[in-house]
Amino acid sequence: MRAAFPLSRHLRWRLSLLRHSPRPLSLSHLHTVPSSHATPSLPSKILRDPNPALLPQSPSQTLVQDEPINDFLSRFVHLLRPKLVQAFPDLARHVLDQMLLLICQQVVHKLDADADADASVTDDPAVQLSDDLWKTIWEISNSVHHAMTRDKMRHELNKYLHHHEVKEMCRFAGDIGIRGPLLRELRFKWAREKHEEVEFYKSLEKMYEEGSKQERGEEEMPVEKLKVTALPERETRIKYKIYGLDLSDPKWAEVAEGVEMAEKEFVPEEPKPVEGSCRRLENRLAALDPGQVDPAPLLEEWKELMEGPRRIDWEGLIERIKEKNLDLYFKVAELLLSEETFKPTIRDYSRLIDLYSKSNQIEDAKRILSKMTEAGLEPDIITSVTLVHMYSQLGNLDLAQKHFKSLIDAGFKPDLKLYTSMVKACIKAGRPKAGEMLVREMEARDIKPTEEIYAGLVQSFAKIGDLNGAQTIMNMMQFSGVNPDLECYTALIDAYGKLGHPEEARNYFDEMEKFGQKPNDGSTASMVRAYMKKNCLDKALDLLLTLEKGGFKPGFETNTVLVDWMGQLQLVNEAEHFAGIVRETGQNLLELHVILCDMYARVRSESKLRDSIKVLEGKKRELNSEQFERVANGLLSGGFVDDVKRVINWMKAQKLEPSESIKVALMASQSMLRPRQPSGRR
Repeated sequence: MRAAFPLSRHLRWRLSLLRHSPRPLSLSHLHTVPSSHATPSLPSKILRDPNPALLPQSPSQTLVQDEPINDFLSRFVHLLRPKLVQAFPDLARHVLDQMLLLICQQVVHKLDADADADASVTDDPAVQLSDDLWKTIWEISNSVHHAMTRDKMRHELNKYLHHHEVKEMCRFAGDIGIRGPLLRELRFKWAREKHEEVEFYKSLEKMYEEGSKQERGEEEMPVEKLKVTALPERETRIKYKIYGLDLSDPKWAEVAEGVEMAEKEFVPEEPKPVEGSCRRLENRLAALDPGQVDPAPLLEEWKELMEGPRRIDWEGLIERIKEKNLDLYFKVAELLLSEETFKPTIRDYSRLIDLYSKSNQIEDAKRILSKMTEAGLEPDIITSVTLVHMYSQLGNLDLAQKHFKSLIDAGFKPDLKLYTSMVKACIKAGRPKAGEMLVREMEARDIKPTEEIYAGLVQSFAKIGDLNGAQTIMNMMQFSGVNPDLECYTALIDAYGKLGHPEEARNYFDEMEKFGQKPNDGSTASMVRAYMKKNCLDKALDLLLTLEKGGFKPGFETNTVLVDWMGQLQLVNEAEHFAGIVRETGQNLLELHVILCDMYARVRSESKLRDSIKVLEGKKRELNSEQFERVANGLLSGGFVDDVKRVINWMKAQKLEPSESIKVALMASQSMLRPRQPSGRR
């Protein structure tokens, strides 16, 4: 028995070190020990001569006032109870609790006896434990001691793992390339070294304090004897871990309360059930034709049946209508903007404006915008973005710029989609210079313009004849790493050809081939048209022969240009040959008939002219002003004045006015054909 005393003395000393550990959770006993008169006899071979005086007299004396000892005893009881249950399976729980209480009292008695150097090391004569039981007690005590030491070390290391010096060394190790398990091992090593350093200096301070007390002659405070009057309870928490997240932390209770409060604000309420007569009325409403029947009366009836619908109920109604009848959805959504129980917001207005603009119902979108203004709601950022897209689609650059400027003033940073809409608005309005300024602004904001934007601006500059602007955009494309596509080159070739610069057009045509853009029928037709402007027939034929050697075959557009060129040269047979090739393509032949009518009128081939005029008369609604002018000029050149009048009447029927040159030429032709009146002189 005395051989156990050194272990008891060592255990008592180690537990004294744990007095300075972080304060554990509050403790409470598992069971209140019943009074002495209710305690049955203990038929145990390891407990002898039970003393009722050891039992607690009141619940207030149930806890040991030493928290490390409480932690030790709670772990000790937790591990010893299963062994007692296994040894005595027939005993009641309260009997086992009394056995555990007596064992704990003996263990504490050993610790107190070892702590007092002058005390006797004899056992408590009241209760004697067997040697086998003492062996089990010391085994469990050792395991508990190691577990407490391990937990304390883990707690201390957890603090030093986040020490600023350890973090600095880990940061340096990461900078020089140390990663993974090696860095983790080094971090724990540095944390242990820091912990040992701190503990060393603490021990020096403790030794200094003890030496100072001895020099001053101070006596140590007597240690109060520990008394165990009830089984300690090991306080634990149930840990709920989901995907490694510990939800047992108290902070999650606060999070849950915050979520509950947020749900009341952001989670929509449940709509009322739509049943019976209300469901039948809703089906009738969804079957209405909004162009013939006003849905307002049925909406009022539905409102009465729902007995005060809320916004969530109205939203459910219009969503169900949207699935069945989109036209009716627009009408109902617009009617709800004036419904008080619906409580419309600016988002309802902007959603309708967006849907109307995407459906190309611009007038309806403008009407919703005016209603929003009348309701005292100014367009916000989302609404302004919608309006920019809508006005860009219309080509109304002034209004698009107005809302675009309001977005910039509000601090909104436009994205690629918004800039694309603005550039398209500039192109549709015929103001590519404004589009160029937007592209420069995009580059300043590190937003890369798309190939579509560059191509549109090149074509727009070429269309208005601003070749310098088109060349500037081409240079910007190349600097930004975007190669010009076939459409850009075709637009430049066509623009130079219209201005009478076939050499510059040919340079771009060759450059197009150099950058890997294979000429198509459209670009070849533009190049041939440029040569036609200067009547360079030999160069055009040389170009076509060169392309045909590379496998190119002239298509609809190129052959149409050749028909036009042969017609202007009044080479009827050659023109009809190319016209036959064009007819084989089966594409739109309206332009071909205009060219042939002009040619037949100039060569005065009346029979073929009548056939062409008859074809054009059947398609007069498809002719544009330029085509009308060409037919009229050809007829005037051939002297077919009556046919010119017919063409002018066709133009007026299409609400098109003939040019002044046509009017003057017609008047001149009529005066020349008018017979001379006799003067009356002999």
